[in-house]
Amino acid sequence: MRVMIGTCGAAAIVVLLQAAPAAQQLQPGFVDPWPVIEAAEAAIGAGSLRCVTVSGDAYGGMVGQQRLAGYDTDWPRGEPLTGYTRTMDWTARTMVERFEREPGHNPAGWKYGLGWRSGTPLQRHREQTFVVSGDHAWSQDGPRGAPVAAPPADAELWQLDLWLNPHGFLKAARLPGADPRAVWRWELGEMGRDGATTTPEKVTVVSITMLGRYRVDATINGRNLLQRIHTWVPDPVLGDTNYEHEFSDDSYVDLGGGIRFPARWHAHVGWDDNYQAQSFSAGRNSFGGNLADIRPNDCGEQVEAPAAVRTADFSVRVESSHLADGVWLLGGGSHNSVAVEFTDYVAVVEAPLDEARSLAVIEEIVRLVPDKPIRYVINTHQHHDHVGGLRTYMHIGATIVTHWRNFDFYRSDVLNYAPRTLAPDMLSLWPPTELAEGYQYETVRENYVLTDGSRTMHISYVQPLRHVEGMLLAYLPAERMLIESELFNPPPPGAPRPAATDANRSLLAHVRRLGLDVETIVPLHGQPAPWSDLLRIVESGP
Repeated sequence: MRVMIGTCGAAAIVVLLQAAPAAQQLQPGFVDPWPVIEAAEAAIGAGSLRCVTVSGDAYGGMVGQQRLAGYDTDWPRGEPLTGYTRTMDWTARTMVERFEREPGHNPAGWKYGLGWRSGTPLQRHREQTFVVSGDHAWSQDGPRGAPVAAPPADAELWQLDLWLNPHGFLKAARLPGADPRAVWRWELGEMGRDGATTTPEKVTVVSITMLGRYRVDATINGRNLLQRIHTWVPDPVLGDTNYEHEFSDDSYVDLGGGIRFPARWHAHVGWDDNYQAQSFSAGRNSFGGNLADIRPNDCGEQVEAPAAVRTADFSVRVESSHLADGVWLLGGGSHNSVAVEFTDYVAVVEAPLDEARSLAVIEEIVRLVPDKPIRYVINTHQHHDHVGGLRTYMHIGATIVTHWRNFDFYRSDVLNYAPRTLAPDMLSLWPPTELAEGYQYETVRENYVLTDGSRTMHISYVQPLRHVEGMLLAYLPAERMLIESELFNPPPPGAPRPAATDANRSLLAHVRRLGLDVETIVPLHGQPAPWSDLLRIVESGP
């Protein structure tokens, strides 16, 4: 371990701290939070640490990208975050994260919030930088890459993450509006992988308000160490979602001067529910690592949001383009939908991202086909960036067509009556009675057909994929048009021919096995392309 003492940046923003109030009458079950807070501050030297830089090797879980709900409670591991460094300045409200990993990934695919729904270009350089400064956040691909602004909702989550560590929490407890409260309980022990059970212990849980709306809890043990910091964050798919960091006693390192700081980090997004008793989705191991190089009061360089970040426009744009008679591509963002008109209704392939995107797409469909209901929405797979709008379509009365393996996940975790307190959507505010009736689903095992006697849409299951399970695609035989997601993303014009992937080969094998006559591929990422483009890539060899 290397310990260095530095200085905090001169441009730090001064924040007002609140003193502990006088003791007051407490309800049964509650305790005075201030003695607990003060003892924890003394135990880890919270008053002596203005900022900190930690380094080591870490990993990021691909939140929302489980291969199939029910297979595992972990999020899939992304590429290792080599040389991970995080600088946190609680006074200036800034955090800078840097690491290296192999190019070719979504730059933000490791970080909760922006995640896999960002639509940013694929990573070209090894070095990656993520910054939050106050209300603004951005990422940078390479040492000289242009800053890419994160949406405001994601910037808020990054700012929240700045405080979800022991020293950050204790500092936030003294900010105006924190309103600390405390309760006690017994932690009855936990069985480890070796079969041993930890000793039961009486703990205190201190709860404060952060950023004006997040209620954050810290579990503080009898040794005055924060061992778990927990809150809920909004998610378009799961609603109010568990978000927590855990720090064991032996992870705290003595840095001198009374300062102790954790060297091992472990975080969850979603419940750590091994038996999936409360939820069917994955929900643990979203971030972690051994960050044992700790430099107290090393604040790094002053951070200011670039002008391009401060003025970034995140308004939802929907651009419709005519693909064939009664068939439209709804693009204009990182994800597409496709609307297909039948005699008495409209079917939509894919409801990606969130309610805002879906409402804008629905409004455009209503403009294009004003007198017919959207009766079906075909969901290709259960990755969260392709599921975020399903609740919106259910709200307007559409039937969801999905693979049968996704049904339990959607019914239990996504399309439910659970209140959404952090980001209420239409389904939670005005739930239809049909939500509990069960007839708003159509599940597919191998093949499913929509037809009105003149137009036909053939929906089929693509055999097990490494990337995802439960994948469907849609085929319009009259138009010789294949609508698919992530099995083939056509390269942009002028780009070099990419190497064939396993997903490309699976798509080609699927089409040939079913004997589909394809002329045009309509991807749900990118622009339509001739079928010959896929053949050229797959059949050209390595």
